[in-house]
Amino acid sequence: MGSLDGKIAIVTGAGQGVGQGIALALASEGASIAVLGRTMPKLAATCALIRERGARAEPFVCDVSDTDAVPGVVAEVVARFGGVDILVNNAYSGAFGPLLSMDDAAFQRGFRSGPFAAFAFMRACHPHMKRRGGGSIVNLISSAAVRWDPTTYGAYAAAKQSLRSLTRTAAAEWGVDGIRANSIAPHALSPGLERWMAANPAEAEEFRRTIPLGYVGDCERDIGRAVVALCGPDLRYLTGATVPLDGGQANF
Repeated sequence: MGSLDGKIAIVTGAGQGVGQGIALALASEGASIAVLGRTMPKLAATCALIRERGARAEPFVCDVSDTDAVPGVVAEVVARFGGVDILVNNAYSGAFGPLLSMDDAAFQRGFRSGPFAAFAFMRACHPHMKRRGGGSIVNLISSAAVRWDPTTYGAYAAAKQSLRSLTRTAAAEWGVDGIRANSIAPHALSPGLERWMAANPAEAEEFRRTIPLGYVGDCERDIGRAVVALCGPDLRYLTGATVPLDGGQANF
């Protein structure tokens, strides 16, 4: 038996990288997974990996930036699975660069796919979680929000810090409904980071040296397993927290 047997999870951006790792970890503990993302072949691949582990998975094509469509997506998940117990807001599509080089559209894109999208999913999932006696929300933020020099990360950090505040507010307001909300700030060996490290070996090595544990986290074993713990019964009294899954690099 798994710690999440009978639970139903929505994971956004689950077609690859961190989202896929989280989805696989949740499935390994018995959760059924609604696999959300923009690209069906990637979603299908994640679903196939989940099914190999004996768990149920269904793909849902969804651009989280289209917040008007979010309630319908959640309603479809509920119709097909019977409810929602876990929500992981992982998907993000934003902009990086110096502030003066960034136009309004680029700056706003990070907020639409970040806190605006997360809020839409949280609000849509709330009544379904409440009906099932509670639930767990995990929002992915970033240590960029607290680094001493956020140069070229300003828009990203602003969106992620906004999501951190939103998470804390949901924890305070929705605890009475049995709904917990926490944030994680991961360093994970996603496909994008792997490409950057391969193209910039010297910078990658310097980055690795700033991590006390000495390595970048694995998407499933380090990040996904931590999300399992946050959503499971052992941490049922933890809400409103930010967990820095970065090997000790940042100070939250």
